[in-house]
Amino acid sequence: MTRSTTDEAAVPPLPSPKERRRLREAKSLSEEEVAAAVGVTRATVRSWETGRTNPRGRKRALYAKLIAPEPAAKPPAVKPPAATPEAAAAAVPEPADLPVAPPAPEAPTAAPPADAPPAPDPAPDSDARSGAEAPDERRVSPAEAFDELYARTAPGLVRQTYLLTGRRALARESVERAFELAWQRWPEVAVDRDPAGWVRAAAYEYAMSPWHRLRRTHRQPDAPPTEPGKRALFDALLDLPPAYRRTLLLYDGVGLDLPETAAETEASTPAAAGRLMTARAAVAERLPELADAAPAEQSALLHDRIGGLARAEHVPVPRPARAVRTGSENKARLWTRAAVAGVALLIAVTGLTLHTAPTHYEQPISPPERVGGVPPRGGPQKLTAQDLKLQKSLSEQLAHGPERLVPRLE
Repeated sequence: MTRSTTDEAAVPPLPSPKERRRLREAKSLSEEEVAAAVGVTRATVRSWETGRTNPRGRKRALYAKLIAPEPAAKPPAVKPPAATPEAAAAAVPEPADLPVAPPAPEAPTAAPPADAPPAPDPAPDSDARSGAEAPDERRVSPAEAFDELYARTAPGLVRQTYLLTGRRALARESVERAFELAWQRWPEVAVDRDPAGWVRAAAYEYAMSPWHRLRRTHRQPDAPPTEPGKRALFDALLDLPPAYRRTLLLYDGVGLDLPETAAETEASTPAAAGRLMTARAAVAERLPELADAAPAEQSALLHDRIGGLARAEHVPVPRPARAVRTGSENKARLWTRAAVAGVALLIAVTGLTLHTAPTHYEQPISPPERVGGVPPRGGPQKLTAQDLKLQKSLSEQLAHGPERLVPRLE
């Protein structure tokens, strides 16, 4: 084993991208400071925190050490009693420094009955099995874990996406599409720090895509609520820019903190705070009860109002989890077949081109050469010297004849 492999094995595994950013901000470190300490650029640090790339080698060890959380303070260990009374008195701390609990009385050990059979020897691998899996613990399959996540988060996520887009059908389609993508990448999603947040981010990204405007069914939002208060909040949310609306729903609707909201919206924490304050001010203009409330009260009121609006609206129920998993597998199979067909078509076109292409070199046509023996062109010939002399004499002599008649005006 080489030295680099040993170093990478010694480095503890890095947390998820969202956790990396949270740990960096918890230590009040900027991206520039981390980049300067590790020896990379700011763009590289940002790609590490978004999950596009991962550090390797020495940079991985430096980065993991830099963002590692502070170890919790351990209580002072009590030294074992010394052999001599003087050493024991020196080792035992004062009562004010370390409270000593009274020793628990030892339970008497019951002797086994005389006629009891001897206890069987434990199996060689019994300790390993007990440490790996509890006797009453059942191993959960990936499909069961996915179904549990889907049943717990899908209905509420459809309501949240409806408040984000104002379209019920698009909200259901976005959530189902996000879960289909999660099932395709389930090994990655299952070990994520927040699987529900992973699916929520995928659903929000799909729902906010500008390409939906080209679809006839999603060009206009659905009918707003009939109750005046809920309709005012619904209109105020849809009038916000998409980034501000998403920040407000994540912070005041879902209940995320500011760093998590900034990480999910791919913005810095100050930018997310500015979007949140601007969105609250815009909503407060539509809702009079929020205008005079404090920021903490505004957050609580918005949380209650947004939750009530989401629960009051009748959004379509998503499909069963089994249907979503089957649809995801069918789509993955279809895309695989399409990719194979495209590669086969490319190979066929390449083979046809090689078959019809010329196999030998054809010399280009040489430049034109002078050709002799061709009769002269017809038409008037060039004047000779005698012809030119006659032409000159005729032009110099005066013509004899009647005088030219000139008209006169009378």
